[in-house]
Amino acid sequence: MAKDLAKEIGYIYIDTGAMYRSVTLYALRAGMFAEDGSVDEAALEAQMANVNISFKLNEETGRPDTYLNGELVERDIRTIEVSSHVSVIAALPFVRKALVEQQQLMGKEKGIVMDGRDIGTTVFSDAELKIFVTASSDIRAQRRFDELKAKGMPADYDAIKKNVEERDYIDTHREVSPLRRADDAIELDNSNMTIAEQKEWLLNQYKSRI
Repeated sequence: MAKDLAKEIGYIYIDTGAMYRSVTLYALRAGMFAEDGSVDEAALEAQMANVNISFKLNEETGRPDTYLNGELVERDIRTIEVSSHVSVIAALPFVRKALVEQQQLMGKEKGIVMDGRDIGTTVFSDAELKIFVTASSDIRAQRRFDELKAKGMPADYDAIKKNVEERDYIDTHREVSPLRRADDAIELDNSNMTIAEQKEWLLNQYKSRI
């Protein structure tokens, strides 16, 4: 939804979830995770200055791809391995501080559409339009399953659903910037909406604000 809106209105799109996924990928590649799923926080904090995340427009899709230290990692950060570790990374205060600062800098000139789990509450608490999108875990798991299959990547529906529910629990219960709806956000349950219906609804919300 966010990517399509940005493309439609000519704004820059920023996927903050991809930023946390990129840090997670970096930590996985560096062997910073123990077998129990915990991460070596001291090692990661010492390396954060070496984690450079950027977005470049893909001319074929018309959408931005994620780069980690100059390497295209758009597919790598969408794997179930990264998904199952990202909430641990996203709960670390020093990671959130570093990425929130980057995100706020990106939005300084406005003209952006940004999505993520704390945008309306922490990153841009004064945003002109906030949408809190939700759907049932079954629907969200099916969408992720279909997305991975379409990309030719391995996908297990039950594992994806379990991951979705675990991430929701961790993210809503973390101490720093927990996942919650901002008081002034418009809530949209898109469980039973088509992509076309979502796009029309969101574009109307944007037009009502400008």
